[in-house]
Amino acid sequence: MSEHVIDISGEPPVFSAELFPHRSLGRKGFRALIGVSGLVALAELGTFLHQGAWPIALFSMLPVAAIIIAFAVSNRAARMREAVFVSRETILVRRHFPSGRLEEMRFNPFGARLDIDRSAGIGIVAMRITARGEGTEIGAFLNPADRESFARAFRTALASVTRRI
Repeated sequence: MSEHVIDISGEPPVFSAELFPHRSLGRKGFRALIGVSGLVALAELGTFLHQGAWPIALFSMLPVAAIIIAFAVSNRAARMREAVFVSRETILVRRHFPSGRLEEMRFNPFGARLDIDRSAGIGIVAMRITARGEGTEIGAFLNPADRESFARAFRTALASVTRRI
């Protein structure tokens, strides 16, 4: 979660946050993992080919291909972004999908609320901003501690906006 400032209604937002999935393995780590996996697979490949077991040699490359595909899918999903802005006039949720598609939802802060689903021992498992029967889930990719932090900050901002006259 990082702070981001944007003008959404003619006045600066009271609250703004950019939410994005955490990835513990960066580009360098990914390259190192693929390199080590590739070297191990090449050693197996050489051993099996030397023994004349070429079908097994081909199958020894499957785990490396599976790792590459799994991490490529994971890295693509990591490009998901959600920006949440709260001002006195509006709540804006802007979702940037990995495909490049942009989705925006606006809510009136005086009718909106943050609905939270909790699980014993885990904490917050889902959050939704709702108003007048409409809503959107936010932060689905966050870990429980980040959800707690976001929920606390968002509720504080929403309360400060709706208290002002």
